[in-house]
Amino acid sequence: MNRLPTEWEGSLADAIEAAFAKGNWELEDLVAALNRSRVRPRAGGEWTPENFQATMHELGA
Repeated sequence: MNRLPTEWEGSLADAIEAAFAKGNWELEDLVAALNRSRVRPRAGGEWTPENFQATMHELGA
């Protein structure tokens, strides 16, 4: 079943896209860029490689 992304999912996608646009292709660099953004993991706190990968898996990315 298809659904529209939530506001948080859209914000996360925008932050990832902005990070990639600035050349942050490696996981550690991407996570650091997300931590500089306003988007936080759903559970709060900082992004880590582990919670980023878990989030991508959960979202089916």
